[in-house]
Amino acid sequence: QVQLVESGGGLVQPGGSLRLSCTASGFSFSGYTMRWYRQAPGKERELVATISSAAGITNYADSVKGRFVISRDNAKNTVYLQMNSLKPEDTAVYYCNASWYWGQGTQVTVSS
Repeated sequence: QVQLVESGGGLVQPGGSLRLSCTASGFSFSGYTMRWYRQAPGKERELVATISSAAGITNYADSVKGRFVISRDNAKNTVYLQMNSLKPEDTAVYYCNASWYWGQGTQVTVSS
């Protein structure tokens, strides 16, 4: 049974940091490109960051470039999203994705 389980979301003040984690099971994690998406209320789901399977090549949305870092630990079947210098507009539910597999999402709220 395939599972992607996100954790690490919460409430943080503007300028703060959070690290999201997504632990995978039920498929060959190391062979998959992993992605983080987010969806804010009333908006479409947006691709935030991507990390390739083998070489670990990363790509970011312009809106988070320089502030967010995606990484993976294939030994732990886990992908991370380090989020720094958070802004209120980063408020959203963040989802982990591998191909057609999705996690349940974790809420990130940036507010003073």
